[in-house]
Amino acid sequence: MENLALIESFSEFKDEKFIDRVTLMSILEEVFRNTLKKKYGTDDNFDIIINPDKGDLEIWRNRVVVEDGEVEDPNEEIELTEARKIEPDFEVGEDVSEEVKLADLGRRSVLTLRQNLVARIHEHDNTIIYKQFIDLVGEIYTAEVHHIRNRVVILLDDEGNEIILPKDKQIPSDFYRKGDNVRGIIESVELKGSKPSIIMSRTAPKFLEKLFEQEIPEVFDGLITIKKAVRIPGEKAKVAVDSYDDRIDPVGACVGMKGSRIHGIVRELGNENIDVINFTNNTQLLITRALSPAKVTSVKINEDTKRVEVMMDPSEVSKAIGRGGFNIRLAGQLTGYEIDVYREGMEEDVELTEFSDEIEAWVIEEFKKVGLDTAKSVLEEDVEDLIKRTDLEEETIMDIRRILSAEFSNE
Repeated sequence: MENLALIESFSEFKDEKFIDRVTLMSILEEVFRNTLKKKYGTDDNFDIIINPDKGDLEIWRNRVVVEDGEVEDPNEEIELTEARKIEPDFEVGEDVSEEVKLADLGRRSVLTLRQNLVARIHEHDNTIIYKQFIDLVGEIYTAEVHHIRNRVVILLDDEGNEIILPKDKQIPSDFYRKGDNVRGIIESVELKGSKPSIIMSRTAPKFLEKLFEQEIPEVFDGLITIKKAVRIPGEKAKVAVDSYDDRIDPVGACVGMKGSRIHGIVRELGNENIDVINFTNNTQLLITRALSPAKVTSVKINEDTKRVEVMMDPSEVSKAIGRGGFNIRLAGQLTGYEIDVYREGMEEDVELTEFSDEIEAWVIEEFKKVGLDTAKSVLEEDVEDLIKRTDLEEETIMDIRRILSAEFSNE
């Protein structure tokens, strides 16, 4: 039977890694039957025989022999004279099977058929890839940098599957070159049209949790449980861990001797500073641990508003807040409470809100974001540090300091 570039398609896909022989035969028959329906109106009287080993197929049309001039449906009936050209001993009422050549379908139909065949097999492959990666969502995956764009890095795995690493899923310090191997978690998989869109993330807290599983045997074995992990990617992270075995120190096991166990995770995350704390159901104690390395004097919890007032020595406040306010922000995320830090023994201090007639509200809010809510807390900070930690200009900060200093000099 004529090739007409069709058997080439068959051979091209019969060994395709994502498609088995039975499925390929089913797709072939479906595509051919759709073509027959368009040309003849029905495919009910056609037999399609597929030989996947040879990369060949046959199409046979079955018709009933009728008297000459009595054909009502040429697709299902054949005149006696025409039937006897196939076999000279045919009689009226008998069934005739005649092979349909690809050329009989017409060149345009064959080209369309080939396109549909390729499209259906690709669609099948994409469905298989989608199902494969749906099962990998939340798992660590490694792929190679193939192409670097402004807002996205395109990765390819060993099977040639395309994986997307968007800019906002990259750690700020990440730098890639073509050919680099990249680890992250498969965060989401979507079918866009018929093509799967596979998104990788290196910023998700789940990536941190999975790294703990890979690097720390007790976590992998379930002897240590990660209760919650929160991150500011590339900057700082806090992980609350617990163990149901009293003989195991979960923090010590995760960190290792002189940080040996956690070092690989820190390096993978661009030197992200990771605090590991012991989880507890005692909310007050959990908040105290979450604010580490700062030492807390007292904790007052308001369950209705989910806010916490924490008192501590003035020298501990900067530790509680941390560089850029990262420590207090992560402590809040880890515990689920909004944490307000107050300096112990600073009754003579004045709340910043008392200066609202002289200082604009948004400026006061900028100071509050980094845990500075009183006049003396601002005055105690170094000007250069305030510039780094807030979005305020040096001139603005100096003006604020003059206003606040005047309050105490008046006293």
